[in-house]
This record gives sequence, structure tokens and C-alpha cells, in this order.
Amino acid sequence: MKKIITLLVVAFIGFAVNAQEKVAKIEFKTNKVDYGTIEKGSDGVRTFEFTNTGDAPLIISRVYSSCGCTIPKKPEEPIAPGATGEIQVKYDTKRVGPISKTITVYSNAETPTVALRIKGKVVDADPEQSVMMKQKKGPTNN
Repeated sequence: MKKIITLLVVAFIGFAVNAQEKVAKIEFKTNKVDYGTIEKGSDGVRTFEFTNTGDAPLIISRVYSSCGCTIPKKPEEPIAPGATGEIQVKYDTKRVGPISKTITVYSNAETPTVALRIKGKVVDADPEQSVMMKQKKGPTNN
């Protein structure tokens, strides 16, 4: 009888250990991308690379930008444990001025929400021509 009880206790402990929930974990190489100073109309696509360091498939359910001038693109398929993926971010470089935007990533990871940031500055490719065009147009009525 003692052997049966001991066997049941060992089996129960074995099931309890195996019943621990597997978790996905997302780890980005960096959570900030600096565009630096780029010219108006330049390629505005940058990439955030990440790895699923957990032991369950990582599912990115949503990627949200703080502004319509920034368009994120998420992976559509689950990311297997140990595999890498990327989130592409396209900033509208037709807008001249500083860049400071936040992209929020929602997933089934242990930390379900991660904030990514982009920064930089978009400058006019030919500022002299831009000033001359403004002078030709004259003052604007706002």
C-alpha cells in the first residue's frame, strides 16, 4: 500500500511540474531607432528586430502608432521559440521637422505591451530653393 501511495505522490508531482504554463517572451535588439538627420522624401522604413526567448509561440496581435505619419507592419505568423522576427516602421518623410514617435506592440508575451520609439529630424533637401519658393508665393493668409 505504501508503494502505491508513493507512486501516486511521485506521479502527482510529475504532472504538477509539467503543468506549468509555457510562456512566450519578446526581446528586442533595441527599443529605439534614431533616424538621425535625413532629407525630405528619403526612405522612411526602419526595422526593429526581436527574438522569442520564451518556450511558447509568440503571437503579435497588434502594433499601434502614436501618429498617422508612422505606419508599423507586424509579422502575421506566430514566432516560434528561439526564432527571430521584425517589426517594420515607415515614417512619412515628406514632413520636415523633428521625429519623436512611439510604437506600441501588443502580444501574448510575458510582458504583453512593449513601447518602441523612433526619433530623428527630417530636413529639406535644398533649403535655399525652399526659401525662394516661399518668397515667390508671398505671405500666406491663415
